[in-house]
Amino acid sequence: MKGSGGSARSKVLWSLLFFAIAGLSVYAIVSQSGTFTLDTFLDYIGKTRVFWLLCAVLSMVLYIVLEGEAVRAAVRAFGCAATHGNALIYSASDIYFSAITPSATGGQPASAYFMVKDGVPPLIATVALIVNLTMYTASILVLGLLMLLTCPHVLSSFGHLSRVMIAVGFLVQVLLASFFVLLLVNEKLLHRICSGAIHLVCRLRILRHEERRQASLSRHMEEYVRSAKMIMEHKKALAKVFFFNLGQRFFVLCVPFFVSLASGAGLGRAVSAWAVQCCAVLGSNFVPIPGGMGVSDYLMLDGFERFIPAADVVDFQLLTRSISFYFCVVFCGILTLIKFILLKKRDKS
Repeated sequence: MKGSGGSARSKVLWSLLFFAIAGLSVYAIVSQSGTFTLDTFLDYIGKTRVFWLLCAVLSMVLYIVLEGEAVRAAVRAFGCAATHGNALIYSASDIYFSAITPSATGGQPASAYFMVKDGVPPLIATVALIVNLTMYTASILVLGLLMLLTCPHVLSSFGHLSRVMIAVGFLVQVLLASFFVLLLVNEKLLHRICSGAIHLVCRLRILRHEERRQASLSRHMEEYVRSAKMIMEHKKALAKVFFFNLGQRFFVLCVPFFVSLASGAGLGRAVSAWAVQCCAVLGSNFVPIPGGMGVSDYLMLDGFERFIPAADVVDFQLLTRSISFYFCVVFCGILTLIKFILLKKRDKS
């Protein structure tokens, strides 16, 4: 009970930190305009074309749904059942806890928690999530390369600091993708990482009985090797996971594209807005701040002001960010909370 209470307090603190940073980020955005008011922002929204604005919201929804479908495809490769509804929760919990914890450290554990509660064996959940994370990172790199090929002028339009951050972010994504692949094909690396972690926490007296835990790890690694080899042999499942992730990232990047069309811009400006969002994702993903907030906002503002009329750039960014991130995180948080309450009721009955 004590550990459970500490965990609950930790989740509350991270949520409060998220809202604090979000508030500061929004304040930083609106302070860039000396004429911004809530009335002018609502007036800006009122002038947008409803159809394209609904397309932006739909893109955000597809972003959530497709991640769940990617995890579902990985789990089903092992013969485990996973409904579309459960897959939605795996995605929502991942997105929510990734947004409120530094470097998205809480996303995969939260998703794994619900998977295990649904009857997925822990090691299969681990392998499925590593596969999904690998394909997620690969999809970001593919879309980044697509952006460079189709809109090189957008990258060159950023300021010097922004270009450095985008380049570093791209390099970090390449390193992460390589690392995740190694975890799948080289079980010795994962064993050393886990063994080192066990040794550290036992030395710190957080856990006891190191020898017993190390022996248990060795036994589990044998099952992990079998699971990793099984998923690597399922080429169709791997392809599904990749394309679901590619679609997921593509649709969330389409939010500024559709918001731009909703505001009356032409196709060329909308494509540039899409490319700016892609650069912002690359440049902020490696920053150890919940949701990359602040950094992502800085990159988006730096990019959008090159293509969006000065009078509209703050309203445009705030509307885009609200749909693609703030509303998305709140919606995922609500879904996660509902599922958690239902599980608690089920466990008590």
